[in-house]
Amino acid sequence: MVWSQLTDNLEVIWGALAAFAIVVLLTPAVGGMARMLGVVDRAEDGRRATPRGVPRLGGLALFLGIFVPSLAFLPLSDEMRGILLGAAVATTVGAIDDFRGLRWWEKLGGQIGAAAIPCYFGVWVHTFTFPLLGREVLPEAVGIGLTIVGIVAVMNMVNFLDGLDGLAAGVCAIAAFSFCLIDLALQRPAAAILTATVFGACLGFLRHNFYPARIFMGDSGALLLGFTLAAVSVQGLLKTAALATLVLPLLVLAVPLIDTSFVVAKRIKHGQPIYAADRHHLHHRFEAIGFSHRRAVVYLYVWCGTLALAALATHFAPPHPHGDVAWRNVAIDAVVGLLAVGASVYVVYLLEIVKLANPFIRRREEQARVATKSRALG
Repeated sequence: MVWSQLTDNLEVIWGALAAFAIVVLLTPAVGGMARMLGVVDRAEDGRRATPRGVPRLGGLALFLGIFVPSLAFLPLSDEMRGILLGAAVATTVGAIDDFRGLRWWEKLGGQIGAAAIPCYFGVWVHTFTFPLLGREVLPEAVGIGLTIVGIVAVMNMVNFLDGLDGLAAGVCAIAAFSFCLIDLALQRPAAAILTATVFGACLGFLRHNFYPARIFMGDSGALLLGFTLAAVSVQGLLKTAALATLVLPLLVLAVPLIDTSFVVAKRIKHGQPIYAADRHHLHHRFEAIGFSHRRAVVYLYVWCGTLALAALATHFAPPHPHGDVAWRNVAIDAVVGLLAVGASVYVVYLLEIVKLANPFIRRREEQARVATKSRALG
């Protein structure tokens, strides 16, 4: 079914290729402009271990790589106009933060404003199918409120994940590719084209962003990618109103979701501001146990990939496709599910058991926590 939908909608391929080419070609120019403007990564950021002075604002190249092919190949319905306009606002908010810095409440206000734009164009959760309860119509205020909270949450998840070279772009590429396949299977060509452009743009950006990075996407890129992936997921709910349409994106984005949940919980536990940068993220914890920069990123790619495979298997190989048990699908789901669970358990083993067995690692993490708290206090 996916192949037939792909051949019927070649704009998906052209959109991805165009996005890839635009980002590959424009990113060096954007990096040069960022250097001229002084928008470079600085030591006080407290998150990266790579050399300072690397230009930011790579999100501008990502935006053009997504926006231009979208205008060329997307059927611009009101919903898609709302998503593209919101993406422009999200990128602008991030670029301002990259350029001169925003206070946390100013940045949050900009994120909420960007998330509210697609709601104005009708992209919010109108109905939802709950297990056992059936299809329920949500009050407008509830649906819009949940949509804004969800989009802002994913924007910040991707932003938090952008702490190692190539990590956020790679994870978003995996997520966008998975969303594209699901959108094609659900016969949502517009959403498939948009996610394909995100996939192509992320791959093009990795050409310049994988370790050692020559440019960072900055908040402009992280907010853009988080917003677009979240908004497309919400737009999918308008078409199917099925629980799987919500669960599958959450499974694909499980790595940034787990990372954000862990970091926020740890900051609350230690009395640190939620918005303060630190080195307690999953990728930093990999480095703390001795992983190289590249190895930490690749391990997180593989973990994210196994979770994406689990989501795809759940959709394309349902155990009850026509009401009867399909044992072949059950076997596929079981194998892929075990792979995802095994990868998750292995990550927990590396980050928790290995750390507990090594007092040097525990002492280094405690020193990092004290240093972060000192920066936050003064």
